[in-house]
Amino acid sequence: MATERITFPGPKGTDLSARLDLPEGPHLTTAIFAHCFTCGKDGHAARRIAGRLAAMGIAVLRFDFTGLGQSEGAFEETSFSSNVDDLIAACSYLSGRNMAPALLIGHSLGGTAVLKAAARLPEVRAVATLGAPFDPAHVTHSFAEALPEISAKGQAEVNLGGRPFTVSQEFVEDVQGATLAPDIAELKAALMVMHAPRDEIVSIDNAGQIFLAAKHPKSFVTLDDADHLITRAGDAEYAAEIIATWADRYLALKSPAPPPGAPEGIVRVREADPEGFLQDVNAGPHHHALADEPLAYGGTNRGMSPYGFLSAGLGACTSMTIRMYARRRGWPLEGVSVDVCHDKVHAQDAGTGAAEKIDTWRRRIRLEGDLSEEQRQRLLEIADKCPVHRTLERSSKVVTELL
Repeated sequence: MATERITFPGPKGTDLSARLDLPEGPHLTTAIFAHCFTCGKDGHAARRIAGRLAAMGIAVLRFDFTGLGQSEGAFEETSFSSNVDDLIAACSYLSGRNMAPALLIGHSLGGTAVLKAAARLPEVRAVATLGAPFDPAHVTHSFAEALPEISAKGQAEVNLGGRPFTVSQEFVEDVQGATLAPDIAELKAALMVMHAPRDEIVSIDNAGQIFLAAKHPKSFVTLDDADHLITRAGDAEYAAEIIATWADRYLALKSPAPPPGAPEGIVRVREADPEGFLQDVNAGPHHHALADEPLAYGGTNRGMSPYGFLSAGLGACTSMTIRMYARRRGWPLEGVSVDVCHDKVHAQDAGTGAAEKIDTWRRRIRLEGDLSEEQRQRLLEIADKCPVHRTLERSSKVVTELL
């Protein structure tokens, strides 16, 4: 994935800082990611979700709202309405690059903002929200104890997520006066609402209100036990895959949206999560899978382990070899299944007499059909002739070069 560090002009003339995550392969469509209240473009959820979508062919612009992160401007001079204006400016910037976004994604208050902005962006055909409040004024719950001081003095410093921010009375009045229901009802784009039932910051009731206010096409997807900030890599990965799969239905991406394919005859493995073990696996230009480690080993369990792939190769090759032989003979084989398990055992237990451990694969083959006992035994012998079986039994050589 290539990432461009860019700035674009905000609605009030200040520069907004952004990152544009670009697919390494075909560019299928463009999305904008709007971060949560007082968060930023480099937060866990924004970075991980944008990265995964880019790997699936969707370019993603994630930017800091005015006065946050590396964007210019004063936070105390911003409001919910200015956030919406920032989104419009981001869309205008992408349109100027012939990358008009078809998909808006918003997290928390950013989700509320994209719902509001979508009404002014006819090119947007799909909107996804994560943990979004139905009422923009919900954000004032984060600094409710400071509201009297803000009202009396016009502004006050509040602590949000361990950082100080100055919140103005204008901001409070703006979110309290903002209404969302009419905009949702008139939304001319497909909507997906994603929310965690145990969200302690924005309750799931908000998701219900957004969903009920919207017309079809609309979808609701639970984020299960994810926290509000979607800090776990597995939750962000899940959200990204669901968004990409759902968006394909409404944006006609014309692709299963894997990372860019490897050349024919090459298996390319690319790290998908530098903080975990998730890997994108491309076998040539057409086939994509995920590899991972179990939760107990620090992975996110989103795909088979490396040894799982080896076992799958043995099982698939065994089944194919049996089918090929039976087909040539015209035998009544109706079905084949192969169970494979892998373990490391002492070589002496395997009958070699050596003390070190060796890899052992155990196969259980099930043959269905009106086969004679002689035919069944012959097919069992043929299983041992499968090419992967022979490869595993022989010594292999791995030649490595550093690019």
